[in-house]
Amino acid sequence: MAVAVAAGSRSSAAAAPATGDPTAAHSTGHPSGGPAGSRSPATARGGARPLATTSAEATRRPAPQLRPTDVFAERLLAVLSGARPVHCMLRHTAGRAYDELAWLAERGPLRTRGARPVVRDIGYYVARPGAVEAFARIGAGDQLRAMAFRLEQGPDLRWRCTAIELGGPRMPHPKD
Repeated sequence: MAVAVAAGSRSSAAAAPATGDPTAAHSTGHPSGGPAGSRSPATARGGARPLATTSAEATRRPAPQLRPTDVFAERLLAVLSGARPVHCMLRHTAGRAYDELAWLAERGPLRTRGARPVVRDIGYYVARPGAVEAFARIGAGDQLRAMAFRLEQGPDLRWRCTAIELGGPRMPHPKD
């Protein structure tokens, strides 16, 4: 699933492998993939930059991958805003997270009539290796909501959502 990210819309949109360490950053700080201050051969000579990259240039610069926190925030937002069905998260959840997500989606907490909700910012805390607790600020017009979720990496190295919360009522827990 491709996730579109507007330039400068998130503070944590740095690239990292989707299946690796969620805290890993891109190898260079420059958005073009090269070291800061480097220029393409055309601009080094004072010419204009080419409009399209050649296949040789594309193989040198791999496409940046989003962090698991970014991907899951977009997936969860799509479900909670009604853009995607809940069952699309079946293989991306573990434990009670799917039940919590279905319970929340049923109430439509992020459905809006005006502006479509978007992820404004994402933050995270690495609780232990293979477990990340994240939050996302969701904006829809002038409203701002918070969403918290936990991701755990399984033995197959895939990240799965194990908990999700929004402000407001929580799903009742069954009596043990």
